[in-house]
Amino acid sequence: MSDLPNCPKCQSEFTYEDGDLYVCPECAHEWSKSAGAEQGDEQKVIKDANGNVLQDGDSVTVIKDLKVKGSSLVVKVGTKVKNIRLVDGDHDIDCKIDGIGAMKLKSEFVKKA
Repeated sequence: MSDLPNCPKCQSEFTYEDGDLYVCPECAHEWSKSAGAEQGDEQKVIKDANGNVLQDGDSVTVIKDLKVKGSSLVVKVGTKVKNIRLVDGDHDIDCKIDGIGAMKLKSEFVKKA
């Protein structure tokens, strides 16, 4: 069919070119032509406030009072969060906090428990 690479994220074969980028129509992942498939193999290292490397499933403790946007709730210092999931983006951590629900946290405001 075509000589375009498969998507490094979802392995879709339906990628297409858009300027200097390859684009996957199934998962909307974009990567540069010069990086090729190697970019999907990189692992971003996410560290807590003390410099400890975080991994999926770790437990962390909040080190600063954090206001929850759009509500009057506050995540207090010392709140323990179990079973975190690391994600790409501005907020590195997806988790569930008892009494609040699903949250996104920045790794700079937690320490590994």
